[in-house]
Amino acid sequence: MEYTGHPIVQAHEMVMPCESPETGILGYIAIHSTRLGPALGGCRMYPYESRERALNDVLRLAKAMSYKAACAGLALGGGKAVIIGDPRRDKTPALWERFGRCVDALNGRYITAEDVGTTVADMAEVAKATKWVAGLTGDPSPYTARGVLAGMRACVARRLGRGDLRGVRVAVQGLGKVGMALAELLHREGAVLVVADVDAERRRRAEERLGARAVAPEEIMEQDVEVFAPCAMGGVLDEVAAERLRAPVVAGAANNQLSGPEVGWRLQERGILYAPDYVVNAGGLIFCYYEIKGGGEEATLRHVERIAENLQQVFRRAEAEGISTAEAADRLAEACIARGAP
Repeated sequence: MEYTGHPIVQAHEMVMPCESPETGILGYIAIHSTRLGPALGGCRMYPYESRERALNDVLRLAKAMSYKAACAGLALGGGKAVIIGDPRRDKTPALWERFGRCVDALNGRYITAEDVGTTVADMAEVAKATKWVAGLTGDPSPYTARGVLAGMRACVARRLGRGDLRGVRVAVQGLGKVGMALAELLHREGAVLVVADVDAERRRRAEERLGARAVAPEEIMEQDVEVFAPCAMGGVLDEVAAERLRAPVVAGAANNQLSGPEVGWRLQERGILYAPDYVVNAGGLIFCYYEIKGGGEEATLRHVERIAENLQQVFRRAEAEGISTAEAADRLAEACIARGAP
């Protein structure tokens, strides 16, 4: 049964509810496009305030996955799944078995993987009910972090004329799997870290292991740094945040960072170089792609490093056409999807 009761579902190929009172699962699977290949995207588990919030999130995330795959040059479409629930207490084998059956009913149109609130172990449970699961050979998070690091280097070179990240001050918002992995890579590169997270233990680890300075979450955007790296939930960059930012570069791992296209324009007006999120955070998707396709670690890492080149293409188009980097990335992705699979 396809879900059609939402005004923007028409922009997607399909949206399917995934719910079962017996197992407690309540969520959605959305497929934005399969024009370039099967829709691959993780399963997010989060305590959404309402079904409407969950549905809005899955629709935005599925579209971003289509654009992410297109800009990364992958033969994949875009999809996503969300489950309403607390990942610390609501996971059960029965819930994952039911979710796996929902995925399996799509017969390969959608391939799931881990995401915010889910783990490789969770996906192993899902795989008991369907073969359409990626990311089982390891955690994609380090590859996402590697891609963000490559993109951040490109941004710092373009905006600041710096050849490396040594001594560059970076504010990392969110120290989850990707945020902490990125902070560790930045520490190795010699960057100076300011971090924020709602979890006190994560903040303590970053301070002790990485020499980071921790600040309150509400203060992270106003830090005097060169790079702001949003690595928490989406929508953090709205019109108010665009005025508060002091960093000349924004490059982070969070999905759907901009609350709307007008924010991309405002960042541009203020001289802030924004790395479109679905371009710079594609490393995890690239990892899953090579897990499915084959090719090994070396091919995966080479493709992840090409994120820097993809960003440069976005920046050149934005400059040539007098548009924001966010709009330039959208146009590149849409052109690729319109051409279809080679």
